[in-house]
Amino acid sequence: MPDRDGYIAGVPCWVDTSHPDHEAVLAFYRGLFGWDFEDVMPEGTDGNYFIARIRGRDVAAIGSSPAGAPPLASWNTYIWVDDADEAAARVRAAGGAVVAEPFDVMDSGRMAVLSDSEGAAFCVWQAKNHRGAEVVNEHGSLNFNGLATRDPEAAKAFYSAVFGWTTLDLPFGVLWTLPGYGDHLEERSPGLRQQMAQMGAPDGFIDVVAALTPIAVDDETPAHWSVTFGVDDVDLIVDQARQLGGEVVAGPFAAPWTRMAVIKDPQGATFIASQFVPENKDLEA
Repeated sequence: MPDRDGYIAGVPCWVDTSHPDHEAVLAFYRGLFGWDFEDVMPEGTDGNYFIARIRGRDVAAIGSSPAGAPPLASWNTYIWVDDADEAAARVRAAGGAVVAEPFDVMDSGRMAVLSDSEGAAFCVWQAKNHRGAEVVNEHGSLNFNGLATRDPEAAKAFYSAVFGWTTLDLPFGVLWTLPGYGDHLEERSPGLRQQMAQMGAPDGFIDVVAALTPIAVDDETPAHWSVTFGVDDVDLIVDQARQLGGEVVAGPFAAPWTRMAVIKDPQGATFIASQFVPENKDLEA
C-alpha cells in the first residue's frame, strides 16, 4: 500500500506512548524496529516528544511522561476526526467520558483524550500539519488496533454512535468496519479490492478499521485499546526484544492470517508484533 498522507474520519491514524525514562526506551525501539527519532518539541519546552520514522516518514511517537502521570507506560490509539470538539460531545452523549478536554497541539492538530462506556481510553485527532502515520502495514509500522472489552454489545452501541462503526462477524473474530472505507482505499490504490479478493479476504474485509476482542469474565484485565506493529519475522523480533530488555508476554503463536507475539517494552508498554502469514488464513482464533 502506498505511503499515507492523511485518513478519513473514523479511522485509527496514530499511536504514541509516554515513558518515565524515554531515553532508555528509545534505544529499545531503535534496536527492535530500526526507528530513527526526532524530538519535535520547541527548545526550552518542558518534556519531549520523539517522532519515530522509517524511511524518513512518521510511524509513531515516544514522549516523556507528564508530571503526575501513572508510572506504567502504555501505547495510545488515536482516531481521525473532522472536529475534536464534536467528537468529545458525541462521546459524552454516548455514555463515555472526556478525560482531557479538546486542546491544540501547536500547529500539528487538535486532540482530546476520551474513554468509552467501559473505561477504555483512546484519543481523537483533528489534523492540521501532522497527518498521522505516514507508513503502515510494513515492518516496524502500525498494522492494527484493537479494543478488548467485557461488554461487546455496549461497545458496539458506543462506537456506532461516536464514529459510525459497524461490525463484521467472521469465524476468527469480530472486526470493526467503517462503511465506505473500502471505497476510499480503492480510490487511493486502484485494484486493491480485487487483490484482497484474490488472496481470499472475506467479503467486507476492506472496510475493516480495527478489531473487537471480548475479555473473559474471570480475566481481571481492564478494557483497553491495543496496538499491533507489523514485522517481517516475529520469531526474530521476539529474540531481539529479549536481548534489548523487553519481556515476551505471549507467543509467538499462529493466528488467522498471522503469526504473532505480545511483547512488553522495558518500561511496561505492551504491544503486539504480527507477521503476515497468508497460509494461516483458515486457522480458528
